[in-house]
Amino acid sequence: MGHHDDADFTATWAAHDLGEVVVSARQVHDRVLELGHEIAVDYAQSPPLLVCVLKGAINFMADLMRAIELPVEVDFMAVSSYGAATKTSGVVRIVKDLDLDLAGRDVLIVEDVVDSGLTLNYLRQYLGARNPKSLEVCALLLKVGEQRVQQSLKYVGFSIPADFVVGYGLDVNERYRNLDAIYTFTGQA
Repeated sequence: MGHHDDADFTATWAAHDLGEVVVSARQVHDRVLELGHEIAVDYAQSPPLLVCVLKGAINFMADLMRAIELPVEVDFMAVSSYGAATKTSGVVRIVKDLDLDLAGRDVLIVEDVVDSGLTLNYLRQYLGARNPKSLEVCALLLKVGEQRVQQSLKYVGFSIPADFVVGYGLDVNERYRNLDAIYTFTGQA
C-alpha cells in the first residue's frame, strides 16, 4: 500500500486527484503473469475466446493475453452502466456487441472490476444465451462487500476495499486509464 513511490508515480498531472496506491504496477504485472499461467494450464486442451469488456479492461486484456501461452482469440464488447457517475446504476446498455460466434466455444470474460456484480450478471445471461461450451470470468479487481448478486469468479487478480479506484484502465470521465498502478481517487468526479 503506502504512498506514492517513484516506481509507480510518474504522472505528475494526476497527483492532486490520487490517494493511496491500492495495487502497485509491480503487483499488477506479477499477478497478471500468474493469471495467464493458470489460464494456459486450465484451457490447455481448448484455448479460450477472451472477451474484453471495454473500456476499463483494455490494459488488463492487453497484458493478460500476452501472458497466456495458447493460441487465444480475442473479441470486444462495450457495455454502459455508469454513465458519468461513479456508482453503477444497474441499468446496462450494450454499446458494442461481439463479432465472433460463441456457439461451442470456451469463453472467458475479461473484466476490470466487479463491484455490485449487476453488469456482470447481465453479461453472463446475455452471452450464455449464445450457447458457449463454457463461460467463465477473469476479473482484475473484486470490490469486497459490494456484491448485490452472488458471483462465481474463476479468476480474480486482487480483492480490494470498496473505494473508488482509477488507473490501469480504470477511469473517471475517461481520465487516468493510462496510469500503471491502481490508486484511490480523491478528486472530484
